[in-house]
Order: sequence, then structure tokens, then C-alpha cells
Amino acid sequence: MPEAALRFKRPIGYIGNLQKTGGSTMHTIIVIAGGFALLAACLLVARFTGKDPGSMARAAMLFIPLWFAGAGINMLVGIFKAGYSFVAEAPIFLVAFGIPALFAYALARWVFTA
Repeated sequence: MPEAALRFKRPIGYIGNLQKTGGSTMHTIIVIAGGFALLAACLLVARFTGKDPGSMARAAMLFIPLWFAGAGINMLVGIFKAGYSFVAEAPIFLVAFGIPALFAYALARWVFTA
């Protein structure tokens, strides 16, 4: 059966050749690092343009929906370009979105508002 015909008939959890090379783990780490880079950019903009002390906290909270969109785009690329199923991509999305988002929330809540 040709590869195109198998595209939507892969078993749940199938990750293709990436399983052999470890490429999906490295890609997830790179995406998480991109999230932290976006958070740093948001905080730098707030630092140099903000007039009040709460601007850093607002920038950290603004980062969360921006990063949700970015991590969502990464998930959609994994589904439509790489051929992963939604079930295979959802946990990766939660990790890639959750780690930087929780860090940003913690910064906004406990560091910048204290």
C-alpha cells in the first residue's frame, strides 16, 4: 500500500522514523526554548516601554495567549505536515505550552506583583 494511503491509517501513538532518531524529543525541547525566548521578548518590551511597575506582570500574562497560539500552530504542523494524529500530538502540545506558560504565570503572580 502506498505511503499516502497509510497516512490516516496509522495506529494511535505511531511516530514514524522520529522514534528511531529521537528527533521528536529534540524538537519539543526546541519548541519549549522558543516559548521561553518569546517570554523574554515580551518582558524586554515591557521593561523598556512600561511606565508602571505592573507592566512586567501584564507582559507575562500577555505572553500566555500568544504562546498558546504558537504552540497550537506547532501542533497543527505536526498533524498536517508530519502526519501525526491529534491523540499523539495533544500531550506534546500540553508539555510545550504548559512549561513556559506556567513559568510565565509564576513570574506574573509571585515575582512581579510582590
